[in-house]
Amino acid sequence: MKPLSILQILEKGLFSTGSVVQMFQLARGLARRGHRVAIVSREQGDVPAKAREEGLDFIALPLKNEFDIGSARCLARVFDERAVDVVHVHKGIAHSIALFATFFSKRRPVIVVNRGVSFPLDAFNRVKFHVRMDAVVTVCEDIKKVIVASGRLPAGKVNVVYAGVDLERFDPRRADRERVRREFGLAPDETLLLQVGAREWKGWKDLLQSSALLAGEFSGLKTAVVACEDDAKKAEVAAFAREHGIEDRVLPIGFRSDMPDVLSAAEIVADLSYEGLGITGTLREAMALGVPVIGSAAGGNPELVVDGESGLLVPPRDVPAMAAAVRRLLRDPALGARLARGARERVEKGFSSEVRLDRIEALYSRILSSRSGRQVAP
Repeated sequence: MKPLSILQILEKGLFSTGSVVQMFQLARGLARRGHRVAIVSREQGDVPAKAREEGLDFIALPLKNEFDIGSARCLARVFDERAVDVVHVHKGIAHSIALFATFFSKRRPVIVVNRGVSFPLDAFNRVKFHVRMDAVVTVCEDIKKVIVASGRLPAGKVNVVYAGVDLERFDPRRADRERVRREFGLAPDETLLLQVGAREWKGWKDLLQSSALLAGEFSGLKTAVVACEDDAKKAEVAAFAREHGIEDRVLPIGFRSDMPDVLSAAEIVADLSYEGLGITGTLREAMALGVPVIGSAAGGNPELVVDGESGLLVPPRDVPAMAAAVRRLLRDPALGARLARGARERVEKGFSSEVRLDRIEALYSRILSSRSGRQVAP
């Protein structure tokens, strides 16, 4: 396809957030394919320096809130100055600012809205999703169903494009497993069960309860909860572990930038999220690394994890079922090895960053082609 002028817009700026990782990965990949790409975000956070390091154009805007008209006017000028063809927005504030900008600019670029959570659209968002929006990208079929129903949108306007893993970065041959295990104080004969995410709905309490059920059988089992946002959250995790008699077996860990190494340090990676999720990035990345995974059968996880082939699935909020799944893997190393091989293969075929880029490029091209020959409303 011919090179396009593309903006990727997101108000968040920390790479500990999955949407930031996916936005940046998309911007970098499109630029490498010859498109003129700029990232629009706040000056705070990790994104500006990383964009400049990668040679990507970065445009700083305040993006204060959904009604930041000043940012919308500035963005409108960017539309015109860069002759923007496609605007891809990744969160609610970015969506609102881009929408307002179309009323101030001479140019009407294609507006594509990313949706990575399964919460239904409220009344305000239903309006936004019907005004000057050309397509929605959801990260799984489950979210598409929610958006179509709650937003009253035509199914053809909502496109499923699975988020992708950078297979070069999440390469088991490059990960430094032992460095992280030493840092975590793990002995060679100890087993690490790991989950990323300490928000309530991520199911970390269910994980620790499952670990407590297994404590008598597996004396070397340690459990890590990664991405505790502050010391207060770490203390909360430790207190919950203490209540269940496993404080000395639980590791509350903060945010990490070395996730390939962290995930590869585990014998099992889990995600027990029970609401609001699309497809859990942690599972996708661990699968790419060849680490056996256990996921809740919620949201889009069953679209990624084929139970018994590329991982194990358990019902959401079912602590005994989770404990049984962990027990099954610990008692059957051959099963874990088979699942790990199937996991890497599944990610390579349908959940890599390159596959995602192909699908996003095709979507942009299809929308622009459908516009050609007809006048777009000013």
